[in-house]
Amino acid sequence: MKYLVIYSSRTGNTEKVAMEIFEALPGKSKDIQRVEEQKGEADVYFVGFWDDRGICGRDIVDFLEGLHGKQVAIFGTCGMGEDPEYCRRLSKRVEALIPEDNQYLGSFICSGRMTPKVLERYRMMQKKEDTPQIRQMIQVCEEAMLHPDEKDLRNARTFAEEMACVREKGEYIWG
Repeated sequence: MKYLVIYSSRTGNTEKVAMEIFEALPGKSKDIQRVEEQKGEADVYFVGFWDDRGICGRDIVDFLEGLHGKQVAIFGTCGMGEDPEYCRRLSKRVEALIPEDNQYLGSFICSGRMTPKVLERYRMMQKKEDTPQIRQMIQVCEEAMLHPDEKDLRNARTFAEEMACVREKGEYIWG
């Protein structure tokens, strides 16, 4: 079975997770590529993205829409990664982009630092109007700056190992 890890990374968060997933995949028939450099085919795709306002970027949308007859797992990083409900919604939105003739394997979403501009924008908002909501956004952003951490990467590895053994829904075969 050939695995291909395809990802888009803006700040390096998703790239870290992609590398961990790649390392966790069994065998030697695997590759890892940025979405803009993608070439070649695989049986199983691990497709990684960063959260762009509740969905993946256009490059990942286009890539997913072009996949047919494959097994697909998705993974992503987002500044709201400590909010399980937000992660579920994000995962569902991206999953919905996968054409129905593919077998969807599952998803993994973890926290990732936001660009410094986001934190700067929140602090500017706070200077104009210091509300509990703005303070919460700053706190979330500051906490996200520590991710993906070692726990996130271990979880990504476990996700990859589990997804790599799925051949058909409910049937698990390693390799």
